[in-house]
Amino acid sequence: MYDLLITNCNIVNNHDISEKDVLIKGKRIKQVGRDLLHQQAKRVIDAEGKLLIPGMIDDQVHFREPGLTHKGDIATESLAAIAGGITSFMDMPNVSPPTLTVELLQKKYQAALQRARANYAFYMGTSNNNLEEIKRIPKNLACGVKVFMGASTGNLLVDSQDALEGIFRYAPVPVITHCEDTPIIKRNLQKYMDEYGDDIPIEFHPAIRSEEACYSSTQKAVNLARKYETQLHVLHISTARELELFSRGDITKKSITSEACVHHLFFNAADYAVHGALIKCNPAIKSASDQKGLLRGVMEDRIDVIATDHAPHAIYEKSKNYLDSPAGIPLVQHALLSLLEHYHDGVLSLEKIVEKTSHNVARRFSILDRGFVEEDYIADLVLIDTCKSFKVTEDNILYKCKWSPFNGYTFRSTIDTTILNGQIVYESGQFSETPYYGEPLVFSR
Repeated sequence: MYDLLITNCNIVNNHDISEKDVLIKGKRIKQVGRDLLHQQAKRVIDAEGKLLIPGMIDDQVHFREPGLTHKGDIATESLAAIAGGITSFMDMPNVSPPTLTVELLQKKYQAALQRARANYAFYMGTSNNNLEEIKRIPKNLACGVKVFMGASTGNLLVDSQDALEGIFRYAPVPVITHCEDTPIIKRNLQKYMDEYGDDIPIEFHPAIRSEEACYSSTQKAVNLARKYETQLHVLHISTARELELFSRGDITKKSITSEACVHHLFFNAADYAVHGALIKCNPAIKSASDQKGLLRGVMEDRIDVIATDHAPHAIYEKSKNYLDSPAGIPLVQHALLSLLEHYHDGVLSLEKIVEKTSHNVARRFSILDRGFVEEDYIADLVLIDTCKSFKVTEDNILYKCKWSPFNGYTFRSTIDTTILNGQIVYESGQFSETPYYGEPLVFSR
């Protein structure tokens, strides 16, 4: 007897859409095929007209734990992720204290045990002086090492050339970079402070965190990776110009890869007039031509992965003036829905969305047995109704910070059901009565 049979679903998997059934036993997909027998399963879901996709694997979130939990925490933000069809997340090291030692990294895994509602992994942070710690990271513990090659919190900024060379040369796991050039940003900021003082209009944010600042830093990272043959993944590309630094084609044949985030694909500079600092993020949301260029980069396979960079802040923090308002947007609950808007508009195909949010993340990080709707893979699955709309309201926002830049927006699709490790954890707007928890991701390195 199997545990679950999903029938009549349109499976989006590996560049194909086909109507098939899926049989699940325990944590794993046991059979994918046509006309599978109902009597074989304890529960049957008739998913006629719905899409079945592998759960999104979000390679960039800031769940704010430890030390910043008034903004969000592992439990609250991972629950919101489940409602958004994200079944696995990779959490960043800019917390308090920053994750700069193997011991602190291990503590984050302990904190997620029986609290994370989705599957999880954590990044090790880097600084100008923790190379020896980086060298001793077990290859299967950290999803990667995060290098802030631009202004960041605490001592996570790596601006020493010697430190950068050492990290790119010796890191035992993929090097993941935030690329913005701090000296360029400081010069730009001073220009606007000279004119406006502390009250800089938010629409100048993309001019301060400029194309030049992004391109210069990304070029530096790519050159270092080529020099040391580093496995490099550049996060949240925000300009069309940066795409010339990345090659097109199959991710499995690349050692240097790139990521775009859902907000850079959905918003552009015109949206500051409506949303103000609520869409302030680093790197900044830029021009409409950059937005179009990024979408083109996704279609052309210069951009390999799409993520969220989920970064919640309390609304009172976001309400401060430009200099004091923190950068970051809560996104995990609405990320897939925002990408599906591009599908409805005829810009991105379903196959491409699934490739960038699931398949390629699993490939890039060597995640074992996840990211595909295939036999013997772990059943992290999402049913989507593309014919049913979903309006974001204050009452259904699940982030701990209780706000979203999408508040009031009506998406044309709905996350119908989320299945985590073979268990139905979210269905028709409700979480399962029995809470199920995620597992640490396993890397086949």
